[in-house]
Amino acid sequence: MFNKKLFCGAALVALASGAASAQQNDEAERVEDTVVVVGQTTNVLIDSDQIEQFQANDLADIFRQTPSVSVGGSLGIAQKVYVRGLEDTLLNVTVDGAPQTGTLFHHIGRVQIEPELLKEVELQAGAGEATSGFGAVGGAIRFRTKSASDLLDDGQTFGGMVRAGWFSNDGYKGSLTAYGKLAENWDVLSSLVYVDRENMEDGDGNTLFGTGGEQMLGFVKLSGEIAPDHHVSLSYEKRDEEGEFGARPNWPALEDDTFFPAEAERETLVANYRNALSDAVNLDATAYYTVSEFRQDRFDRWGLYGAEIETFGFDLRNTHRFGAHDIVYGVEHRNDTVTSEYLADDATWQYWAWDPEIGAFEEEGALWAGYVQGHFQLTEALLLSLGGRYDSYDLDLVTYDESTSSDGFSGNIGLRYDFTPDLSLTVGHGQAFRGKEVGDAFTLEKRPGRLRIDPDLDAERVDNTEAGLVYDNGRLRVGASIFSMKIDDVILDQIGGGAAPQDSIYYENVGEFETSGVELRAGYSWKRLSADLFYTSYDSELNDRDVEGYEEIGLANASGDQWNFNLAWTPVASLDLGLNVRKVEALDNITVLYRGVEIGWIDSLQTVDKPGYTVTDIYADWRPDAIEGLRLSIGVQNLFDEQYRDHASVADYGNIPGWEGVAGVYEAGQDIRITIGYDF
Repeated sequence: MFNKKLFCGAALVALASGAASAQQNDEAERVEDTVVVVGQTTNVLIDSDQIEQFQANDLADIFRQTPSVSVGGSLGIAQKVYVRGLEDTLLNVTVDGAPQTGTLFHHIGRVQIEPELLKEVELQAGAGEATSGFGAVGGAIRFRTKSASDLLDDGQTFGGMVRAGWFSNDGYKGSLTAYGKLAENWDVLSSLVYVDRENMEDGDGNTLFGTGGEQMLGFVKLSGEIAPDHHVSLSYEKRDEEGEFGARPNWPALEDDTFFPAEAERETLVANYRNALSDAVNLDATAYYTVSEFRQDRFDRWGLYGAEIETFGFDLRNTHRFGAHDIVYGVEHRNDTVTSEYLADDATWQYWAWDPEIGAFEEEGALWAGYVQGHFQLTEALLLSLGGRYDSYDLDLVTYDESTSSDGFSGNIGLRYDFTPDLSLTVGHGQAFRGKEVGDAFTLEKRPGRLRIDPDLDAERVDNTEAGLVYDNGRLRVGASIFSMKIDDVILDQIGGGAAPQDSIYYENVGEFETSGVELRAGYSWKRLSADLFYTSYDSELNDRDVEGYEEIGLANASGDQWNFNLAWTPVASLDLGLNVRKVEALDNITVLYRGVEIGWIDSLQTVDKPGYTVTDIYADWRPDAIEGLRLSIGVQNLFDEQYRDHASVADYGNIPGWEGVAGVYEAGQDIRITIGYDF
């Protein structure tokens, strides 16, 4: 009974049926992740064909057709992901099971991924089941990379892919991937990707200064069987991005502004083990090590400054199947160490440091959890999901004499009822628990005698309730989902801090966050044509006040109601054509600067606007029969050259005296992308 309705939300969101078939092929490998009930109708699966058809270069491209996800920041290094308005700091984001944790610098994004490596992306929106991982307050995003076995044809022992791409706004991209069998049950994949881009232009032809840069990525993945039914994989990824950006890369820069050399690096090592020995023993283990770095040369002030986050941990789980039921149980651990330091000559950094005797700063967090999640097919039509997890958080400010810890239980329950094979109702309630994690690396330093953490800090507790109705007969698909989420004891660094002994960076419980909304969708598939229409609307408030994204950095942002229309047409087997139209309605008169008034930075509350916009993208993907392995992709992002600032970016505060520089970067204008690929 599980197979047909797994990820019904993903099938609705997919541009074409390829996402559903890819999920079915891989289902046995990761059943514990995809058998979900809580929030099932709003989950999303994006497959590699969709990513390649739109010639994705960054996070915004990956989620371009996903209504519940917004990506702000414009340029790759500054992009932040928001799910239902919640920032990615409140999501559990993993690459092959390795969490992407912490914040290096609050003016850049914390999630970086090369789309070309991806086999699929799985989105779970909202607090869900116990297997979601640490800190899944707003949900989870799981990136899964390709293996050689995903690319080798039957009987093939070696292959490769070459890609050369050009984009008019403004740069080029090249990649080389080789893969093959080392032995009967062992294979390896290696990939090298290079991207070079100049400053982009917005829809009005204005140069977006500080948006150029270079990216280099290397990736190797070894997979095989150490014995029958004992599967292992080991992957290593190194990503490097550098350029000259503004002091705050997610805010706009002018031509005569000072630009500062900066470099971001990430190395990730992941080991996966999986077996399928019996109904009672289906072990799945993941161990990982990640180190991320960011360095910025603020030569106008303190000189070169560096930050690093080192993460290691594991997740060990087992799936026990009995009849039509299954239980997943496991334990996971994660250790995060974040450091930052002045890297310039002593005379430079000592002038700016609060305490010239200290040039480096460190925090360490240790997280432990145990969890169990069961799925019980009570009748042919009724599936019950029930689970819980226990989380423990410990944080030590190594450089200073401060620490905090918390632990707690969270549970979930969900039901799915199949009225007919085509019509299903899903209802569920999920909780999440999150203690204080390591802080923003660029703000670890504090003034002597001040506090960074409220001694009475409580952990965040989340309640998420969802209900959805889905009809899908293979051609017609219609769905409706409603959700409501509340976070108690929100942990946030409020801009400016308070009176002593609070430091300017001070983490405290600031109140209650609430968001509620609706997602509607309808689609139809003909023999060679499919069309889908989506509508998403949500309202987010902190202490009964609208959020915007500037004072709520690290928490949430506001977005207008969104419409998405996707059209996919395959006129012949070798040619795919597609259209995506995204319309975001305006948000006007958003009241802002509550915190600014509270601490006396400004006398009265102000308002800002987020204008609406409509963005149209098209693509053509051609694989000529006459030349096997050749692939030509042509796409146009922002076809009609719309000038817009994504609602996931900070609004324009330019009309408020003293806040003229606060705004998000405009998104790129029209971008023609051409990629030639050859598979052999």
